[in-house]
Amino acid sequence: MAGSGTAHLRPMDETLLRVEDLVVEFPLGGGRVVHAVSGISFDIAKGETIGLVGESGCGKSTTGRAILQLPVPTSGAVVLNGQNLAGLDSERMRTLRTDVQMIFQDPISSLNPRRAVGEVVAEPLHVWGPAEKDAQWEKVANMLDHVGIDPDVARYKYPHEFSGGQCQRISIARALVLEPELIICDEPVSALDVSVQAQILNLLEDLKAEYGLTLVFIAHDLAVVKNISDRVAVMYLGKMCEMSESDELYEHPAHPYTALLLDSLPVPDPEVEIDTAVSEDDELPSPINPPSGCRFRTRCPYADQICTDVEPTMRRVNDDHYVACHHPLVPVEEVGVSVG
Repeated sequence: MAGSGTAHLRPMDETLLRVEDLVVEFPLGGGRVVHAVSGISFDIAKGETIGLVGESGCGKSTTGRAILQLPVPTSGAVVLNGQNLAGLDSERMRTLRTDVQMIFQDPISSLNPRRAVGEVVAEPLHVWGPAEKDAQWEKVANMLDHVGIDPDVARYKYPHEFSGGQCQRISIARALVLEPELIICDEPVSALDVSVQAQILNLLEDLKAEYGLTLVFIAHDLAVVKNISDRVAVMYLGKMCEMSESDELYEHPAHPYTALLLDSLPVPDPEVEIDTAVSEDDELPSPINPPSGCRFRTRCPYADQICTDVEPTMRRVNDDHYVACHHPLVPVEEVGVSVG
């Protein structure tokens, strides 16, 4: 795995967002570079939810921020509604960001502690309008009400007076107040209790249907991603390894890494035997000096010489299922390729 290629991309006119060959690198000095994202590609149709999943450090959050040009990608294209965001001047990019908003992982620290909730949610309206205070508050109150927060109670209270789940609802209201087309959800439920996670996921589904939203849902929990995503993209060490419709991916994982992630999901059974087949000595490679060829080869039981020498590219398994692996777990449609 950990490959490149664009075989899984759909025609540009069928998508709201298209990310192609995205590269994000961070220089460390002394000639060293962190290869955070290394040539990934994916697209999203209007009204769709794509789940971006992988271990911590795989580059998924950096990918989400790079869509907003925060940070500006090292190279590659980010095309929103036919407009390539790469290379735009700051003023034009500032305007386009009203169409793309972000929900952050930590709901409490993402809210200004010195401002009351009414001001926090209204802040984008101070810049983009409406200019009248009454009109602003009407819009803010409506949005708070939609996410399950009493606007009259919340208006003059501060973020620390709310629970984590309530703060995440406030963050969602702030993201929606400008009526964006696309929302990037950066692990929006990972800091919340399980019962609250379900509430927030249900809220996002309801708001998606009501406002016609398109979502990029970033998470490391595959169980959470399955419940909310139409399609799932699996990342490892800055590369894309598999892309598929959600149910298909969970029923027929084609990449060894995807299968490993699925096997790692906890089973609610105290009697279940713990699988120690995955070596406890396996160490995650460094993004400063990633392995040659397939980046997963140092942890893959099927790795051989071709995995060392050649980086795999995306190949079609069926319909909307693609994998970047020299030895996929299911047959691919191309003739003459090796399968494991």
